[in-house]
Amino acid sequence: RTNQRAASVVCSANGIAQALEKAGKAATVSLGAGALLASAFPANTYDELQSLTYLQVKGTGIANTCPIVDVDSDAKVPAGSYKMEKFCMEPTSFTVKDEKATDFIKTRLMTRLTYTLDQMSADFKVNSDGTVELVEKDGIDYAPVTVQMPGGERVPFLFTIKQLNAKGKYNGFGGDFVVPSYRGSSFLDPKGRGASTGYDNAVALPAADQEELETENAKSAAALKGSAVFSIAKYNP
Repeated sequence: RTNQRAASVVCSANGIAQALEKAGKAATVSLGAGALLASAFPANTYDELQSLTYLQVKGTGIANTCPIVDVDSDAKVPAGSYKMEKFCMEPTSFTVKDEKATDFIKTRLMTRLTYTLDQMSADFKVNSDGTVELVEKDGIDYAPVTVQMPGGERVPFLFTIKQLNAKGKYNGFGGDFVVPSYRGSSFLDPKGRGASTGYDNAVALPAADQEELETENAKSAAALKGSAVFSIAKYNP
């Protein structure tokens, strides 16, 4: 942990759950979070993506995209308990809110096209009163991402919904999830300091500003908490 300004990151994402099964019947649900932007890659359905060969996907960025639900349907999923498999979430934009700013700031992606969450599984329940519950279980449920703000400051974070427990209505169900440490306890900074290994401090004679030095020297690998809100746009019965 370094002495940087605090910032909160918000992602606009298009999440898609493939092969949502109830009593052996497959279905597909499209979950949207925030305002969606046009993707840099052509939108493909699940069947279209499965029909592509390795050479057709290699080096194109298509592997970083989620399939779409290309059907005309409403958002009313029948009541019951479902199992989500191959649940996928693809961010379409990242904005950062600095502690000194009032609005969210647009950013530029600095990492490669490896930020999509995929192959996730979850329990999805639709109650008779119209409320829904979603509990994420497993899968590729976190991805390290770095974005750059207009002033040049870079913000690293984990895009994740690990252990998400969301509840609410069709048009807005959300909850908290776990955000693991970005680098882990064994990561050493340029001065050899880490949470579980390395030096305790890198200053021979500490200066008067003990608070600033403590921020630089005290490394933390504790998991934090995030939150997300979703809505069901449409599903493939």
